[in-house]
This record gives sequence, structure tokens and C-alpha cells, in this order.
Amino acid sequence: QAQLVESGGGLVQAGASLRLSCAAPGRTFSPYAMGWFRQAPGKAREFVASISSSADDTFYADSAKGRFTITRENAGKAVTVWLQMNNLRPEDTAIYYCAADLITAQSMAEMNGYGMDYWGKGALVTVSS
Repeated sequence: QAQLVESGGGLVQAGASLRLSCAAPGRTFSPYAMGWFRQAPGKAREFVASISSSADDTFYADSAKGRFTITRENAGKAVTVWLQMNNLRPEDTAIYYCAADLITAQSMAEMNGYGMDYWGKGALVTVSS
């Protein structure tokens, strides 16, 4: 089965920036909306950001607005999605997961990841105070 592969996680101090990447090789993901979700220790998974297949539409959780930016590049069959995270806070500490589905980016935000077709294994982001 096709797999999404996240990279770019790490340990940073509060106020720093990180950029997560999600590669989607081996399948044509260009028609898919892509999104980022996260799960902090002891908490439920939550939506972070999503982007439409054409990159025309983006949606953000309130906690991400103004600090995070989701972008994507469709290069033939290969798709890469990035999540630029600025001014990181300790409460951003979580495992970040990339997801893909043949729905709208808005629906991906509203469904909070339920029933997504494809997921990555996650990238750990730790923000120290």
C-alpha cells in the first residue's frame, strides 16, 4: 500500500521554527487533498492544516493560524507537502502526521482525520520552554 513519509521533526526551543515534509511516492497523489494532524501525549488527535489538490485552498486550526503555513508541490506523480511552523510553543509538542484523501481540504479539516485514505507514520516535534 502507498505510504506517506514524514520528515523534519526534532527538538527545538520555544520560539524556533521547523519545517515538516511529507513525501508521497509510488502513487499519483496529485488529485488528493493533503493535511497535517497531530497528537500530543495523552490527548486526542487534532487537525492542524489542510491543502487542496490544486493548492488553491488551505485551512488551519485556530492554534496554527498566523504561525503555520501548509504548501505543496505536485511534480508529475510525486507530491510533496510541507508544514512550515514558526514561533513554536511547548503546546505544539506532538507527533505530526501527514494524511491524504480524495475529499476537499475543508472536509479534511471538518472530519478531523476520520476515515482518511492514507497516513504517514508520524514525525515527533518537541518544543522545550
